[in-house]
Amino acid sequence: MANDFPSRLTVSVFDHLDDDGRDVAQQYADRLTLTEAYDRLGFYAYHIAEHHCTPHGRGPSPNLFLSSVAQRTRRLRLGPLVMLLNLYHPLRAIEEICMLDHLSGGRLELGIGRGSLPAELGYFGVGADTAQERYVEASEIIFAAMRGGTLSHQGRYFELNDVPLTLLPKQRPHPPMWIATNRPESAAWAAANDANIACVGPASSVRGVTDAFRLHRAQTSNADDRSPFLGIVRMVVIAESHDYAVSLAASAYERWLTSFKYLYDLNGLALPPILPLTFDAAVESELCVVGTAASVRNDLLNQVATAGANYLLCQVAFGNLPLDASLYTATAIQSAIMGDLPREIVAA
Repeated sequence: MANDFPSRLTVSVFDHLDDDGRDVAQQYADRLTLTEAYDRLGFYAYHIAEHHCTPHGRGPSPNLFLSSVAQRTRRLRLGPLVMLLNLYHPLRAIEEICMLDHLSGGRLELGIGRGSLPAELGYFGVGADTAQERYVEASEIIFAAMRGGTLSHQGRYFELNDVPLTLLPKQRPHPPMWIATNRPESAAWAAANDANIACVGPASSVRGVTDAFRLHRAQTSNADDRSPFLGIVRMVVIAESHDYAVSLAASAYERWLTSFKYLYDLNGLALPPILPLTFDAAVESELCVVGTAASVRNDLLNQVATAGANYLLCQVAFGNLPLDASLYTATAIQSAIMGDLPREIVAA
């Protein structure tokens, strides 16, 4: 398989900040401890999801949490994956984006999206029938605002007249952009707009998304020489023995799943068909990768190769995993994957 690996592999962390069953302040403190460890260990970036009114996300204001992460770290890049633009006025969004980019010294990785669960948007008065159109309009304003100058826009949802843009992001022309997608058509949009992608799902299905990205990028005349990130997300638990890793991960996944299902159950909604409803199913579908350092390394690198990815987002803290278990996994990833790759694969 080594010859099928991408020429460059970058390893980062993804987080839902889902309810771990403990005091909220303690969970925030533990996550900040983890981000300090990610920084020391050399992970490239820390990405955090945005969710509302659900235990699936105790970080409903990701930029607020990330401002604390920025002060605890020095090299670790950071950003929302994704910032739900439907829940922000575009001017407020661009101001927060600029602040976070400067507070972090230019380390922002900016993920944007519309939101995957209509119930969350509905609590804010955003209907499912308008969410996509409203998101597209907001994203267009965001891109225009990062160019600076004076902003005017007349649209269906927003009207801006000669707004002076006195704060710009530190990174020019703008921070690296991200979307989360499992659809080839969205990957084509990302390629056309010079954005990176993050995908969930079996590696074989992700391959269709990454292939679409590369095909469209090759056909885009304005594509620059920057190597885009094509990422896959995996929940990862590593322990000294396979059985112990499974015992930790199975309990943690059950709690994570309960949090994920909360708003679906509350609103009588059908669960996503791709959601594994048991831990065994999560392992079978490749959402969870669990075992010893050696076995996890082999599984992850094979999945990266099959997916055609070059960016690995490891979710090492989820459910009721203890802090020390997440720290052990992060350290093992650094040693077994980031620090012991073939020379042609480089973890940033």
